[in-house]
Amino acid sequence: MDACSASTELLETPEVIAKNRRERVQLWQVVVHNDPVNLMSYVTMVFCKIFGFNKQISEKHMLEVHHHGRSILWVGDREQAELYVQKLHAELLLATLEPAL
Repeated sequence: MDACSASTELLETPEVIAKNRRERVQLWQVVVHNDPVNLMSYVTMVFCKIFGFNKQISEKHMLEVHHHGRSILWVGDREQAELYVQKLHAELLLATLEPAL
């Protein structure tokens, strides 16, 4: 029995390695959804407060929510995305966490 045939260890293919790497660095997005309750000025203020956006960027996202029903506010690691969603919920905004495409 030579050394090559004695080994039962399976090596990962480049495709498997790439897939595992993508899964480890999966990005998540924080999405805010339109609701019929909150005032546009309130939503703008919450975006400034939670994300540190300036007024212009906060208004851009607020209008995107208003006209399109949703806006992606942030993309990054899951733990931080979950924290942002919790903060938005605390301000009574509708927000979800989704895998980034």
